[in-house]
Amino acid sequence: MNQLSQDTKNILGLKLVTDPRWVDLASISLEDILTDHAWCEQKAANSCISLIQKYNDKELLVDSLSPIVTEEWGHFRHVIAELRKRKLSLGKQRKDEYVNKLLEFQKKGGSPEERLLDQLLTMALIEARSCERFKRLSEGLEDDYMRKFYRKFMESEAGHYTLFITLAETYIKKEKVRERWKEWLTYEAEIIKNLDLRGDRVH
Repeated sequence: MNQLSQDTKNILGLKLVTDPRWVDLASISLEDILTDHAWCEQKAANSCISLIQKYNDKELLVDSLSPIVTEEWGHFRHVIAELRKRKLSLGKQRKDEYVNKLLEFQKKGGSPEERLLDQLLTMALIEARSCERFKRLSEGLEDDYMRKFYRKFMESEAGHYTLFITLAETYIKKEKVRERWKEWLTYEAEIIKNLDLRGDRVH
């Protein structure tokens, strides 16, 4: 196992790392990967807004996620600026098979606590996988500028991942959070295993 894979497992807990060939595919068309990246940032901001609206009575959640909304939207603008600088176009938003598969695993008929837990862990997992993918780009792309570009995003996603886990452990017993997180990690590994390897998607 290479150092990147070992770091990913130790820090993020992901059970299956991204196939190294994904970076080669992503580098073929930066327009596609930047477009998908932009929309991922936009959806992340919207998801945080949705959580704030749904759980407005949870003060720490509201106060913690409010600046994340601003940050994610800033990332969206940053990626668009990179597209414009390269005279590339922001393409249409694509169906996100990865996220849709994650949503299928959320408990729909459980208690309010269980639903909150799954929503927070879904967000944590998306951020963790994004962090892992951005790490791959930051170390695998030939363009030095783009490696640094994605290094910054990688660091940001790592912080977001940690925040969602912390929020979950604030409102729900840690033992329950950790047990459910293990289930999520196992499920997510199966998603990654079965999804087609595509270089025009962040996930």
